Amino acid sequence: MALGQFSPGPDMVLLTRTALFSGRKSGCWTAVGIACGLACHAAIAVTGVAVIMTRGGTFVLVMKCAAALYLTWLAYQLIRSGLKPSRLSVGDGEGKKETAFTSWKRGLLCNLLNPKVAVFLAGVTAPFLAIQDSPDKWPLVLWLTIVLEGVILWCAWVFLLQAPVIRERYLRVAHWFDLAFGVMLLGLAVMVVCVK
Repeated sequence: MALGQFSPGPDMVLLTRTALFSGRKSGCWTAVGIACGLACHAAIAVTGVAVIMTRGGTFVLVMKCAAALYLTWLAYQLIRSGLKPSRLSVGDGEGKKETAFTSWKRGLLCNLLNPKVAVFLAGVTAPFLAIQDSPDKWPLVLWLTIVLEGVILWCAWVFLLQAPVIRERYLRVAHWFDLAFGVMLLGLAVMVVCVK
C-alpha cells in the first residue's frame, strides 16, 4: 500500500506541488481530500464492486475520460504558472494561499476520478478478504487501515516537504517544478485513457 501511495501518480504529483507551493496547511487539506477519495475507492474494493470495474464498460470509459480531462486541466494550470515571468523568491515564504476547501476538493477529485485506484485496492485487499474464518468486521478493518495509512503517510510527506532546506531550494526553481509537474500530469492523463 505504501509503495502504491508513493509511486508517481496524479495524487502524488498534486500533493507534492501543493505542499511545496502553498504550504503545510494546503498540503494537509489536499492529503485529507485524497484520503476521502481513497475511502470511497477502498469501500468499493472491500465490497467487491471493483471486480465489476475490471470488466470495463461505459462507466469505466466515462471515468477515464473525466479523469483525463481533470488531469489535463490541472496540467494546463501548472504549465501556465511555470511559463509566467514572475518567480518566487525565498523571502516570499509560501506561494499562493488557497482555502482549505479548495485544497480538499482538488485532492478529492484527483483521487475519485482515477478508477484504477479501486482496482489496485481490490488487488491488494483480495488476499486478506479470502482468509477463511476471518471476523465479520474484517472488511471494515481493511478499510480503516487503508484510509488511516493514507492520511498519516501523505501528511508526513507534506511535513517533510516543509523542511527549510527543501522549501528554500524549491522556491528558487518553483517555475521549473510547475512545468515538470504539468508535463507529468499531461502524461498521466494520456496514460489514463490509453492504458487498459
